[in-house]
Amino acid sequence: MRPGRDAPVGAGLDGHRRPAADSYYGRPVVRAPSWAARDIAGYLFLGGLAGAGSVLAAGAELTGRPGTARAMKLSSLAAVSLSAAALVNDLGRPERFANMLRVVKPTSPMSVGSWLLAGYGPLAGAAAVAELTGRAPRAGRAATLAAACLGPCVATYTGVLLADTAIPAWHGARRELPYLFAGSAAAAAAGMALLAGPRAENRPAGRVAVLAVAAELAALRSAQAGAGLVAETYRTGPAGRLLGAAGRLGMAGAAAGALLGGRSRAVAALSGAALLAASACTRFGIFRAGLASAADPKYTVLPQRDRLAARAGLAAQAAAVRGLLGDGEVDGVATTNPGA
Repeated sequence: MRPGRDAPVGAGLDGHRRPAADSYYGRPVVRAPSWAARDIAGYLFLGGLAGAGSVLAAGAELTGRPGTARAMKLSSLAAVSLSAAALVNDLGRPERFANMLRVVKPTSPMSVGSWLLAGYGPLAGAAAVAELTGRAPRAGRAATLAAACLGPCVATYTGVLLADTAIPAWHGARRELPYLFAGSAAAAAAGMALLAGPRAENRPAGRVAVLAVAAELAALRSAQAGAGLVAETYRTGPAGRLLGAAGRLGMAGAAAGALLGGRSRAVAALSGAALLAASACTRFGIFRAGLASAADPKYTVLPQRDRLAARAGLAAQAAAVRGLLGDGEVDGVATTNPGA
C-alpha cells in the first residue's frame, strides 16, 4: 500500500511514529548481500584453511616432518578445490569466475582475490601431486614454497573483501578483520595438522594453535571495542552464539593440543577437530553479524548521526578558538592579534 498525501511526516504504514533510528518505512538502509551462508561462509573458511595449511606444509617440509607436510599439502588442495566450488556455486555459472580474470584492478579486493586463487590453486595442486606420485621432487618443493608465499594472502584477503563493503558490522571492524581471519586460518591449519598428522610431529602444530587462538580472540575483542553500537551484532543472535562457541572450542582445542597432543593420538584428533570447528564458527559468525547489521537500520543511522554530531562539536570548538584568537590561523602561529 502507498501512503496518501495526507500521511503524517515520520509515520509508518501503521500510523505510528517511527523510532529515531528507523529508516523510510522501516526498510533497511543498506542492502544485505544475496550470498548464501553455506557457499560464502564456507568459502571464507576453506580458503583460510588452504592458505594457512600451505604455510604449515612448507614449514613441516623444511624442518623434516614429512608426515605433517604430506597431510597439509593434501588438505590444502582439497580445501582450495572445495572453496572454489563454493564460490562458483554462489556465482551461478563457472564462466563468471573466468570473467573476473579479464582485468586486474589492484584497488579491488575481489579482483586481487580472484587472481590470488588463480595463481595459488595450481601451485597447491602441483605440490600435492608431486607428494602423491613421488615424481619431480624439486618441482614439488618449489611449488610448496611458492604456495606458502601466496598462502597468507589467500587466507586474509577475504577479510579485506568484507571490510571494503558498506555492511556496518564488517566496515566497522575493517582494521581488525584481516588479523582476525589470519588467526582463524592459522587455528584451522593447526587443527588439521593435529587431526591428520603423525602424533610424533604434533608439537609445533600445538604451539601454532595456541598463538593462533590468542591472536584471533584478541582481534575479535579489538573489533568489538572499536565498532561501537554495531558490536551488538557480534554478541547477540546467531552470530553471538557462533562466535561464543568459536572461542570456547578454540581455547579447549589449543590447550589440549599443546599439552596432550604429542602424547595421545585420540586427544590430538579431538583437539584438531575442535580447532577446525572453532574456525568454521568464526567465519559463519562474522558472516551472520554482517547480515544482522544490514537488516536493522539503527546500525546504519545511529553511527552516522554520532559521527555528524562529533564533527559538529569539533567545528564548534574550532569556531570558539578562532573567536578567542581573532582572525588568522588556528593551527599556525601567526594571527592578527599579536597579543593572543
